[in-house]
Amino acid sequence: MNQLVDGEWRTDTYESTNEDGEFERQSTTFHDSIEDDPDAEFPAEAGRYHLYVSYACPWAHRTLLVRALKGLEDAITVDVVDPFRAEDGWQFTPEKAGCTPDTVNGFDYLRETYVKADPDATCRVTVPVLYDKQQDTIVNNESAEILRMLDTEMDGVATRDVDLYPEGYREEADRVIDEIYDPINNGVYRAGFAKSQAAYDDAVAELFDALDHWDDVLADQRYLASDRLTEADICMFTTLVRFDQVYHTHFMCNKQHVHEYDNLWPYLRDLYQTPGVAETVNMDHIKEHYYTTHPDVTPSGIIAAGPDLDFEADHDRDELPGDPPEDLLALV
Repeated sequence: MNQLVDGEWRTDTYESTNEDGEFERQSTTFHDSIEDDPDAEFPAEAGRYHLYVSYACPWAHRTLLVRALKGLEDAITVDVVDPFRAEDGWQFTPEKAGCTPDTVNGFDYLRETYVKADPDATCRVTVPVLYDKQQDTIVNNESAEILRMLDTEMDGVATRDVDLYPEGYREEADRVIDEIYDPINNGVYRAGFAKSQAAYDDAVAELFDALDHWDDVLADQRYLASDRLTEADICMFTTLVRFDQVYHTHFMCNKQHVHEYDNLWPYLRDLYQTPGVAETVNMDHIKEHYYTTHPDVTPSGIIAAGPDLDFEADHDRDELPGDPPEDLLALV
């Protein structure tokens, strides 16, 4: 696998699986924080921060969702890399539909941004990246931390009164986020990148046990943390919206489609139809990335045709207690 080593790009540096064939996700590198404090190293200011993302990546997608839901589009600029990631890593190809140049640094590859922030960087080059245009450095590249800081520290520059981590729901939201991470969010990767039958079987079993569990939970409540849209739903959405088109086939998570679940499928449509969400979903980028970027999984690079899903179909989830935040309802 490819990564930076002492600031130099290498293509043969680490294995993504352990000796038992189990996928192991490498830790992220930058962990500074934006704070709602004018004296902080990285204070919450409009126009100062920038996101580097891929529409294909579920982790980057989380940050785009929070940016959209809170109305931070004018406060935080965004650049989008090519969905196809070759040996040189994430690349800027503005001539391609849905992609942009690097409008901050003018680089051709995202790895150059990492080296600018740390000339001796030894790490994978991942998205999302939260960049400080004033200090010319990376603030953070951990999606869960970026999601939280955009949600809780940027209210002063947000244009919508949307709180995805509200008082009274925080403990439950954190519990759900932790509970879905390994079997679902990371579980699809544990299945798809497994290098042994045992590792794959364990990952798939845990994945569908968890999906079955949350399908049952959602029979009686609109959102994962009861009646409020929270960060937990953001974390679940970015996996579920990719599931049938890529994870089911490409990662062999094929015991069941999400659209065959009684409650997960209407729940997914409900989230998709929440104002601001659909605009962050680029299924063309999602499918191109997965089917063309992992030659060990799909060496042909052929992009699967289906399934064709109607995310705009009625869902009837609004009959359950709870509504999206009022500022989002006003956009309907």
